[in-house]
Amino acid sequence: MRPSIIVHGGAWDIPEDLVEAHIEGCRGAATRGNELLLTGASAVEAVECAVVMMEDDPVFDAGRGSVLNQAGQVEMDAIIMNGASLRSGAVAALRHIRNPVKVARTLMEHTQFSMLAGDGALKFALAHGFTECSEEDLLVGRELEDYRTFLRTGTLRTRELFCGQPRDTVGACAMDKDGHLACATSTGGTRRKIAGRVGDAPIVGAGAYADDNMGAASSTGWGEKIMAVLMAKTAVDLLGGGEDVFAACEGGIDTLARRVDGFGGIIMVDKRGAVGYHHNTPRMAFAYFEGPTGKHGAAIRR
Repeated sequence: MRPSIIVHGGAWDIPEDLVEAHIEGCRGAATRGNELLLTGASAVEAVECAVVMMEDDPVFDAGRGSVLNQAGQVEMDAIIMNGASLRSGAVAALRHIRNPVKVARTLMEHTQFSMLAGDGALKFALAHGFTECSEEDLLVGRELEDYRTFLRTGTLRTRELFCGQPRDTVGACAMDKDGHLACATSTGGTRRKIAGRVGDAPIVGAGAYADDNMGAASSTGWGEKIMAVLMAKTAVDLLGGGEDVFAACEGGIDTLARRVDGFGGIIMVDKRGAVGYHHNTPRMAFAYFEGPTGKHGAAIRR
């Protein structure tokens, strides 16, 4: 089978001056993931690699580039899921680690557990060879400036300005040459969230879901609302009911909007390698390589 991959860089009101950076960030991640798939890498390897690239790209709210919570801390969530085994690994409210999705994969592949949070997640990461980093290592631009102000004064001066503003959760879905599916999602969460808040990203069925028998999905958007309708699983189940991949994406977003008045976006790969996407936010960043058709592209979709 010809492999496929699709990535997203968040669904929100992406400012005009950040559009090109979002497109290039998504394009680079999808291209690298596709290169791996074409050399025979697994879908799990491809989605991890793609998400790591976006965690390392400061334009996105994931890994380096994450936002601060109300306590002046970076707390990150991530998940990875293997559609062949239905095994997943996730971390929540993880601090001081550059690539949370790598920790999530380590948890999935080397333990019987599916999720770790907070100090437990950090201790697990350090025990498995990950290097601890400082808060400042994960901050860029205005977030770094705000953090330094917080250290001096104890006040986040942009707290009111950014409270509740959506940002760039990142994600990837892939099908490899053997027809196996995987997905991954990573985020620094919502600006000025309450310390300890966990959104949809690390929750199986909400932030991501993969099943070789149907498809794989990664969600982005208003986390509390996405959790309420388990949007990733809802969309994948529509594939199982016979919907095509774009209709399944639209169905997931329709459920989000209709049932809980939520906003967000979703990307998917079905079991035949067809890719799809949909959102009800002003913009969503994405890029893809669709193996069965040879189509590929990267864009900010209005």
